[in-house]
Amino acid sequence: MKILITGGAGFIGSHVVRRFVKKYYDYMIFNLDKLTYAGNLENLKEVEDAINYKFIKGDICDREFIFNLFEVNKFDGVIHLAAESHVDRSIEHPMDFLTTNIFGTMNLLDAFRKSMSSDIDKRRIFHHVSTDEVYGSLGDEGKFLETTPYDPRSPYSASKASSDHLVSAYHHTYHIQVVITNCSNNYGPNQFPEKLIPLVINNIKNSKPIPVYGKGENIRDWLYVEDHSAALDLVFHKGRIGETYNIGGLNEWKNIELIKTLCIMMDKKLNRVPGYSEKLITYVTDRPGHDMRYAIDCTKIKNDLGWEPTVSFDKGLEMTVEWYLANSDWLNNVTSGNYQQYYKKQYEY
Repeated sequence: MKILITGGAGFIGSHVVRRFVKKYYDYMIFNLDKLTYAGNLENLKEVEDAINYKFIKGDICDREFIFNLFEVNKFDGVIHLAAESHVDRSIEHPMDFLTTNIFGTMNLLDAFRKSMSSDIDKRRIFHHVSTDEVYGSLGDEGKFLETTPYDPRSPYSASKASSDHLVSAYHHTYHIQVVITNCSNNYGPNQFPEKLIPLVINNIKNSKPIPVYGKGENIRDWLYVEDHSAALDLVFHKGRIGETYNIGGLNEWKNIELIKTLCIMMDKKLNRVPGYSEKLITYVTDRPGHDMRYAIDCTKIKNDLGWEPTVSFDKGLEMTVEWYLANSDWLNNVTSGNYQQYYKKQYEY
């Protein structure tokens, strides 16, 4: 069985690739990644020599390349994670997000459709991985359901909402076997430090200011990346065709409370005076269209597939902090060069 995983050198993608390579010895796992700033082959060192793994450098926006790739390899399934995913960058460069997340997804769908087997009874899934941000912002009550109307508030979430609808439309129009998953905020090892948790860890480690948008009152639901990877595995193999599944961590935290928790943890890990790291907190101008609250209702995936998160937030946060402190070289490598220029521009104190 040949499985194509797009964006497999990124944060979530690398965890999915490692899981599939190590768990499914009879599968051939193809990892397609453009290796943008957030893609890092160091994330895959433990499987790079596996006989059931192959890395392919390429861009999902290159239509001719994608069609040729599918024609040559005749993939039995696709897990599509390749995307531009950082809200702040989407505000500054929306075209990059529209091009990759919409047209790149369309190229994959078209190539998948063209290479479809005539065996209509064979399960051949296009699994589109998306975000809860497509649903917009919640008030104090309620959680996102799979039936929640879409209400994207940023170029990023609009591009992902568009790609979700495109995947669904290809299912109804061309009878492609698809599943869609929408997840809450992921955290864990290997995450690029433009995202909140690794950014805070890195800044505390280096005694740099910790930028906090607005008053830090925004609430996010945090999902440990290995729990997410397990959910994607289940949905890919057993999810009902044409369905959407929400995947959440059941861990709602205000940004400022999470940051202060990390400050306490890091002070202990680094043997610093209690309260040292919290003094690094620096409030900055809130970003446009900043959604107030996200929360996922996981009832459907639990009832259909028996999945629920297994890693507590305390344990997941502990493992995450330990990983970043033990992998300083990885962190230094990914935060060098162009990222420093972006960081200085984005967070003006």
